[in-house]
Amino acid sequence: MAFLQFSRISLAFGDRDILKNVSLNFSKGTKAALTGANGSGKSTLMKAMAGLIEADSGDRALQKGCRIGYLPQSGIVHHGCTLLEEADRAFAYGYELQSEMEAIGDQLAAVPAPENPEPLLERQHEIITWLEESGWNRRDVLARQTLEGLGFLPSDMNRPVEEFSGGWQMRIALAKVLLECPDILLLDEPTNYLDIEARNWLEQFLHDFAGGFLLVSHDRYFLDVTVNEVYELFNGECKRYPGNYTHYEEVRRVELETLMARYEQQQEEIHKLEDFIRRFGYKATKAAQAQERQKMLDKILAEKIEIPETLKKIHFAFPEAPHSGRLVLTTEGLGKTYHSVQDPVTGEVRDHEVLRDLNLVVENGDRLVVAGRNGAGKTTLLRIIADRDNDFTGTFKLGAGVSVGYFSQDNAESMKGSMSMLEMLEAEAPLELIPKLRDMLGAFLFRGDDVYKSIDVLSGGEKSRLALLRLLLRPVNLLILDEPTNHLDMHSKDVLLDALRDFGGTVIFVSHDRGFIESLATRVLELTPCHSREFPGGYDFYMEQLEKEAAAAESGNAPASKGTVAQPAKAEQSAGALSWEEQKKQKGERRKLEKEEERLLEEISTLEDKKSELEARLAQPAVYSDGEKSRKIQAEIEETAAAIEKTTAAWEEVSSQLESL
Repeated sequence: MAFLQFSRISLAFGDRDILKNVSLNFSKGTKAALTGANGSGKSTLMKAMAGLIEADSGDRALQKGCRIGYLPQSGIVHHGCTLLEEADRAFAYGYELQSEMEAIGDQLAAVPAPENPEPLLERQHEIITWLEESGWNRRDVLARQTLEGLGFLPSDMNRPVEEFSGGWQMRIALAKVLLECPDILLLDEPTNYLDIEARNWLEQFLHDFAGGFLLVSHDRYFLDVTVNEVYELFNGECKRYPGNYTHYEEVRRVELETLMARYEQQQEEIHKLEDFIRRFGYKATKAAQAQERQKMLDKILAEKIEIPETLKKIHFAFPEAPHSGRLVLTTEGLGKTYHSVQDPVTGEVRDHEVLRDLNLVVENGDRLVVAGRNGAGKTTLLRIIADRDNDFTGTFKLGAGVSVGYFSQDNAESMKGSMSMLEMLEAEAPLELIPKLRDMLGAFLFRGDDVYKSIDVLSGGEKSRLALLRLLLRPVNLLILDEPTNHLDMHSKDVLLDALRDFGGTVIFVSHDRGFIESLATRVLELTPCHSREFPGGYDFYMEQLEKEAAAAESGNAPASKGTVAQPAKAEQSAGALSWEEQKKQKGERRKLEKEEERLLEEISTLEDKKSELEARLAQPAVYSDGEKSRKIQAEIEETAAAIEKTTAAWEEVSSQLESL
């Protein structure tokens, strides 16, 4: 059985120990995840396992004939051939074996015949067996199936590989690693560039894979359904936890509680010793005692307890969302066509329609996920409703009092400036959040001196994380988020998820992280080419419906309707039962209430501005030093606050009436 064994491997970069006495044993059937904080050495360990870097000490043993397939995080670019030709390069080992088998055939057929043909016959049998089991004779079909499973279209197969973007280049690299049919797969963040459909395909591939594999991924759901053991790297040491990723987190959380108690006790002892040394270190009468305590302190610091960053829980809340109406967003007949688009294969210039006749109503408090394959129009829709794209047909309307915050990777890349991240956030954040900025930056993977980096030197991933954090600090009530979890680790995703759950406004988002979607979405809008459907309920319900439709299609039943599912069936029947007069009366009443709701929101906004102005005047020295003036302004502030409370109560009553309709 093929295996890879590490025995007490150690590796240091400069004075920093990356790996310390790491021991691992991998065989066929191993299904493992590798976890740890950013910078803990996960990629380094994988490279050492793949034989790309040598350890400073310890032993690496690889069973004869064992083949390892390794996928790095990024940096692979292909050129000089078509997509299908590049995929065929993954079968290089098979071509070598075929050449060897032909050479063996020539030897066996030679005159005179070999004196001892048994070793040649055995080797020939081994090669034939491997070629049959690996699917060598079906390599063209396997290549196409794998590429299409990872999201490539049949029309992509003859495209030059240079035409594909960076993310698609990594999909090509992943396809090649899988097609190599190695004994052990080492995949460093393979899900980074995959949409949900491609991730689902990869999940099934790994489920069926006969060899062993080790994964690094920030997708909790993906790990839960693919692995049965987890290795954690912390302070250079590696520890194994049986079970899936969620089980590892539960076990680690219990361990952490004990560790935290010891950590806090140790920190208290350190502070006491440091305080004594600081106070009495220079007093002759206490010098001996201070020296003794210094020795005690040195001993404790040599065995200082560290808490993994990935398990430190940081929570923060958004600034309070401004008031908005019950209806946040309405679209009618929304459509989008890209004109004069050139087909990359045929060169034909034609129009490409992505959205057609989209009717959507988003209400206050919704967490709406927009789902669909790449190219279905998800990002296009988000750009339209964020007012970044005005070339569309139909209409969309924001509700009363709605203020929009929009995040996309493109917005992040455009950030420039010489100021540091911390300076930028301090200039933009609400006053009450400024003391928490260092923790918040830490939650988004900016730790230590990183916070003083200037904007101009940040990488694309760092800019993306900073842009997301900047958005979360702004007081808005509609968040439009396009792939917010890209470039975040699991800890950062958890922080973001907690904040979005507690957010007082509405969220419309696109994500390829299934665990994140399942934990946040309350409604699903599915986009397919020129069609849309809405599913009330969470992402689990949506996936169940798709499975039922697939089963119905296989059994020959009629396919599901492509129309928009706006609300549950009972509500539709109830609305349909109203007479024409009743419906007309109801619509009139709704319009009247919506106008009143908008008027009350404007009045609340005006009163809040007035209160802020009065509070600013009260803070002026010329006012607060004058008792008569300050009493008068204070009375106005109290009167305005009472008016805000009264108007807010009226707005809540109108909103309740609208909801009942």
